[in-house]
Amino acid sequence: MEEKELIPHLFRTEYQKIVSVLCFLFGIEHIEQAEDIVSDTFLSATESWSAKGVPDNPTAWLYAVAKNKTKNWLKRNSFFQEKLMTDLRYSTPKDEEITLDLSPQNITDSQLAMMFTVCHPSIPSESQIALALNLLCGFGAQEIADAYLTNKEVIYKRISRAKERLKEAGIKIQQPTLAEINERLDAVLKTLYLLFSEGYYSISGNAVLRKELCVEAMRLNYLLVENVHTNKPAVNALLALMCFHASRFDARMDERGEVVLYQDQDETLWNRELIERGEYYLHEAAATRNITKYHLEAGIAYWHTHKENSPEKWNNILDLYNQLLILEYSPIAALNRTFALARARSKREAIIEGEKLQLTDNYFYYSLLGNLYTDVDDHKALKHYEKALTLTHSAADKALMTKNIEQLRRRLGN
Repeated sequence: MEEKELIPHLFRTEYQKIVSVLCFLFGIEHIEQAEDIVSDTFLSATESWSAKGVPDNPTAWLYAVAKNKTKNWLKRNSFFQEKLMTDLRYSTPKDEEITLDLSPQNITDSQLAMMFTVCHPSIPSESQIALALNLLCGFGAQEIADAYLTNKEVIYKRISRAKERLKEAGIKIQQPTLAEINERLDAVLKTLYLLFSEGYYSISGNAVLRKELCVEAMRLNYLLVENVHTNKPAVNALLALMCFHASRFDARMDERGEVVLYQDQDETLWNRELIERGEYYLHEAAATRNITKYHLEAGIAYWHTHKENSPEKWNNILDLYNQLLILEYSPIAALNRTFALARARSKREAIIEGEKLQLTDNYFYYSLLGNLYTDVDDHKALKHYEKALTLTHSAADKALMTKNIEQLRRRLGN
């Protein structure tokens, strides 16, 4: 990997790890100092590697420089170092220096602690996601704004307010107690679910960013699975869901960046290893009577890794959607159920159910109706696709709707 690619890659993979360890050491009230130290570390890497070349072990180089910069910062702030040494959380004797522990175990512990801190109930959910993307995944305000199709100032304010809320409330970054795990795990899972969904269903045109959002959500979820106290059935169910969806990531877009519908996807592009991992985690998730939305959505995603259009497949998917809507209704889940209803029973029955939803400001609503009316009433199908075209901002979706419209117009002789 060339230097111009290596530093951004390491920034993505290592920045948030070192920040988490420093925040765990310093406390959330000194988060800016932690970020300054890590940013300065990467600036040193850029300058040194440009002049002297990339070291044999770039990650070890970064860790060594981060440790030295932390040591120097603490020497310049002797009062702060004294405060850390008197904190009961640290056992460093006063005649020894505090060192930055960047061992794999401490990185994992720090990121787990940070995850539960970010998802503190005092922070609004949209700010939790922005802060998680920033602190746990290393995304800058501009990148987060690009993913959410908003401006950098909005995201910057969300992150700043969330940090201030944590400081004002005096929230400690520490390993969550069993009570805190029980209290906050739902919020943590929701944040990871929304993070993954933003990557998988994002209308952002940045395909690389979309994949990185998914990868980061899966990495953080895996930390929960690996911890004995957070390895719960719902955690496994969510990771199974992510694995199943991620397995089809490369088949969802063609080489021109256009959307490939499920029925047209090249099955050879599906990642069989991820499917097998998903099946493993789904099996682990089954060890409970408390079925969550993640269990049901993972089950739906599991059946979508079977390409054959058998009655068993679509009846199972329809049944899972029925359970999901009873457990936690959402318009999008109801919309997706309509597609399953068409495959399990008939398009006409699905049209009746779909039109009841009246999601008249939703692109997917009109796109689905266009699909359902095709071969039933092509004139209505055309009108729905044309309406869908006016509602989407995604270049890939615009291309798909234009293709469908042109096919129908040719068929109708327009």
